[in-house]
Amino acid sequence: MDGLREERRERLRAARLQLLFTPALCPGDPLEVLQAVLPWIGAIQVRVPHPEGASRATPARELFDWTERVLELLRARPDPPLVLVNDRVDVAACLEAQGVAGVHLGEDDTPPEVARRSLSASAVVGVSTHSPAAVARRSVEPAVDYLGFGPIHPTSTKGYARGLGSAAAWMAQAATSLPVFPIGGIDLTNAGDLSQVGRAAVCSAILRADDPAGVARSLYDLLAPDERP
Repeated sequence: MDGLREERRERLRAARLQLLFTPALCPGDPLEVLQAVLPWIGAIQVRVPHPEGASRATPARELFDWTERVLELLRARPDPPLVLVNDRVDVAACLEAQGVAGVHLGEDDTPPEVARRSLSASAVVGVSTHSPAAVARRSVEPAVDYLGFGPIHPTSTKGYARGLGSAAAWMAQAATSLPVFPIGGIDLTNAGDLSQVGRAAVCSAILRADDPAGVARSLYDLLAPDERP
């Protein structure tokens, strides 16, 4: 495996919080929110949901522009979080030279092996999973570097009325050697249940908070009670 890809995979394994950075959810300046929470974030997945009533394809131009802004914000930091692009392999490929580390794909998005052919050997590829069977299937695919797993709890962001539960996340991580990021409805009331996994992908709980930095810090502590950034 490419050395930089392996290093990025290890950084994902060590990460506690992956921020699903969705600018439209921020009540204020999205980049100010991002700047405030950076000390507790190991990876940033830039997401721009498709407009209601339009094609389900993520709008490439808007995603490209927001990813560029995120990369610019991080440029002066000595050890910035990994930046991942949601859904659009073409956007990730265009911005690899500027610092994008890889792409995150939904179960019905571009197949990981196809995405890898469009990216460099150093890029990381993450895939969403929603069942133990999907975890088992994706874990043996050479193109995949980490897994999202959920929804753990009901979440309005993705429209899930029911969750799989924290125990399902523990079992998902125990079933694979890949880093697993539980996702879906994770907040200060339930993140501690995931300390056995030690990771989570979080969106609304941070971006919509009155004190995003305080929430990010508390989530980090709940996920890794023996660590401090």
